[in-house]
Amino acid sequence: MKRSLTTLFSLACLVAPSLCFAQAAPAVGSQTAPTASTKKSVPVFKDGLSQIVPDFKKSSDWIIHDLWVETEFDSDNDGQKDRMHVSVCRQQQTDTEGLKVPVIYNTSPYFCGIGSTDPDFMWNPKHELGAQPPIHQSPPAIPQQSKRPQMSRRYNRDWVPRGFAVVHSSSPGTGLSDGCPTVGGANEELAPKAVVQWLCGNAKGFSSATGGEPVTAYWCSGKVGMTGTSYEGTLPIAAATTGVKGLAAIIPDAANTSYYHYYRANGLVRHPGGYMGEDIDVLYNFIHSGAKENCAGCNQRVRDEIMASNQDRVTGDYNQFWADRDYLNKLDNYKTPTLLSHGLSDWNVMPLHSIRVFEALAAKGVPCQMYLHQGGHGGLPPMKIMNRWFTRYLYDIDNGVENDPRLYVVREGESRNSPTPYKTYPNPDSQPVKLHLAAGGQQIGRLTTSQTNSKTTETLVDDANISGTQLAKAAQSSNRLIYATPVLEADVHISGTPKVTIKLASSKPAANLSIWLVSLPWDIPQRGKRVKLTDNLITRGWADPQNNKSLTDSQPLEPSKFYEITFPLQPDDHLVKAGQQIGLMIFSSDRDFTLWPEPGTELTIDLDGTTLELPIVGGAAGLKFQQ
Repeated sequence: MKRSLTTLFSLACLVAPSLCFAQAAPAVGSQTAPTASTKKSVPVFKDGLSQIVPDFKKSSDWIIHDLWVETEFDSDNDGQKDRMHVSVCRQQQTDTEGLKVPVIYNTSPYFCGIGSTDPDFMWNPKHELGAQPPIHQSPPAIPQQSKRPQMSRRYNRDWVPRGFAVVHSSSPGTGLSDGCPTVGGANEELAPKAVVQWLCGNAKGFSSATGGEPVTAYWCSGKVGMTGTSYEGTLPIAAATTGVKGLAAIIPDAANTSYYHYYRANGLVRHPGGYMGEDIDVLYNFIHSGAKENCAGCNQRVRDEIMASNQDRVTGDYNQFWADRDYLNKLDNYKTPTLLSHGLSDWNVMPLHSIRVFEALAAKGVPCQMYLHQGGHGGLPPMKIMNRWFTRYLYDIDNGVENDPRLYVVREGESRNSPTPYKTYPNPDSQPVKLHLAAGGQQIGRLTTSQTNSKTTETLVDDANISGTQLAKAAQSSNRLIYATPVLEADVHISGTPKVTIKLASSKPAANLSIWLVSLPWDIPQRGKRVKLTDNLITRGWADPQNNKSLTDSQPLEPSKFYEITFPLQPDDHLVKAGQQIGLMIFSSDRDFTLWPEPGTELTIDLDGTTLELPIVGGAAGLKFQQ
């Protein structure tokens, strides 16, 4: 039997009086705020930033309660509109003084438990390309959490003292929220939309998951900002695609903006870094923590029918299933000012995800900025930058943020709190420079600005047992080809998306194709210390040669026939230091990312038909070599 919020609140006071407030709060379902006291506590702003207000700072005074917001969908097919579980943390003055505040909102599928990452529940990467993969096991159900779990306190400390309420919610089919997880389906857009609408007075809230008393957000000013990292950074973008009124600004960090680009690469089945064997159905299992009575139906409809029929681990082709999970296709109604954040060495959710949306929003005229750091997965912008963004759009403080540089890049070796501002991305002074290959790739061939016309081919042999790092470090190898520029005379600033065109022949009807752009020598002293091996990696890319004409149609390769394929590497903003060389490494299976066919496939590269296009600040003049 469900208990009302006021009953639970009273029980909490008996057990832990410190959780209660100096002044009695009204019932959460109250439609009007109590009579305001004489002295008002108000937000404070200085230098365009929201300041910590002493009256808002004491956490024991904060009002914390939860509720369920009714959505417009019924994804678990029970005949009732799904309700999302929502947690609120706000200043007591929203009740005692009639204060109205904007909201920082974070929604997640992870708040109430996650599934197993045991390899038995992942896809086995060891199978032949083009063959039906062996089916993996499904993990046991995620244990149901307590009836009223504490979702998160992640943002309370930063934002409540500065005059913002903080709201969290669980995604469909997770925790105490109704529905089925869809991993990029329409309900993941409509669920946060409903919560924003409730905060702005345009959707219904209730005190329990079924039935219950009405709950309103009388304390909300009608302005909502969203933020979060990884999946929690994806969902603000999903909400913004709906054009929902009241969503005033978002700060997505390391957001996945396309599930195709997360699990595939230019037609190739590819796994996100650190999660070998993961695919969209594995992620579904990982987050499905909802009510046990709905599990079987959700599993059957979503995982075992829709996903199993459409994710396609045989060809890796782009199809409508993936198009429906690509937010770049859904920007027509997008108008929310957006500050994107991403790590340029993020090999889980790769930089392409944020950069593609940034470029599209800039082209649409949507206010947008981007913060790029040199690290890996996750890393929100410095608090000052976030504060400035939310203060401008949630409190309408004219701090001029819309006139700031569109891009901040944390330069190599610098603090994340001291990014370098640039006009936009890519650097406006960046121009494409085409580089050509000359023989010697099993050791180190030449990468030159001059066309060679050598009529030369070179061959590599695939072996997924050898890592990319081992191949890049090897002085000589038959399993990869490397071509390098002369030693750089001055630093080279790469800003934009490198592109390769490769003319190749395969000994088999299917083959992996992997590209690394590296700085050589592979491991050098820097500032008195030896750099990490990964510091020599500039960027990467992968492609399926069978998709040389179309991402939607794979065609088997005729052995020994040459095909030309052009594809982008991951975008980057990178300084290659003077004294280094820029190297292009071509190989087949990338052990940490691609499938693992049996060793032995031969790829033959036509050097005259293969080029690397680098976006270099200053163009060809920015690429100078030692004599």
